[in-house]
Amino acid sequence: MAMLAGRPADHPYSSDLALQNSCYTRWTDGMLRYAAADPAAEGSPPALAERVHSALRALILDPDFPCVGARSALNQASYRFALYDELGTEAATAGLARDLFTFVQEQPSIGGEYSTFLATFDHPKTLTPLDFERLLWAQLEALHALDGAPWDASVSADPAEPTFSFSFAGRAFFIVGLAPTGGRWARTFPWPTLAFNAHFQFEHLRETGQFERIQHVVRDRDLHLEGHLNPNLSDFGEHTEARQYSGRPVEDGWRCPVQFDR
Repeated sequence: MAMLAGRPADHPYSSDLALQNSCYTRWTDGMLRYAAADPAAEGSPPALAERVHSALRALILDPDFPCVGARSALNQASYRFALYDELGTEAATAGLARDLFTFVQEQPSIGGEYSTFLATFDHPKTLTPLDFERLLWAQLEALHALDGAPWDASVSADPAEPTFSFSFAGRAFFIVGLAPTGGRWARTFPWPTLAFNAHFQFEHLRETGQFERIQHVVRDRDLHLEGHLNPNLSDFGEHTEARQYSGRPVEDGWRCPVQFDR
């Protein structure tokens, strides 16, 4: 899925493989466009990326979708989107590392009340919840292996710790996975998807006294939609957030399948 991307001289992920698989796009003026540092690289992404992006927008902007933060990001165009070929592969990891690093650098200037990076994969489309969970963690492990930055010091690198959060390019992220066979409507999408949500945004909401209100709204909407809350839900510092990443209701005694070197 060769994508066009700029080649800034100071970008650490500029290998041919990263450039060929980069698909960093923005939604602007009602159109999906490349969001490259090099203006000459901007233009229209492949038709498949546009179709998948439209389907993802339809899901998140559905009036019943419970996550008001995601809805806000799409309504304010304060998000970035990318489509890769296959979840967990070397090619997808190279493109994802490039695009996620670009997002970390760009995020302070994106604007909006909330911003997020949405990484979607064309394959595989037939996955059990366990298969998706395995591939999600394999993808995060491979992404970490390319990361040249220290783990975000505000969170733990141990998935068993209550203060764990995934880190890339020195920034902590809460990951929300959507799978073709997700058990909950808001976690189900035909193309495997990972939403990278920066932790500092949650901390800002806590500091401004908005976090609890928004959390209550999201959980109330989810309860109304599903009839019961996701049993994995917990507050940061209560249980490891790793339990929530795949969206699968994990069993008692669940352990993260990977470990990260800080």
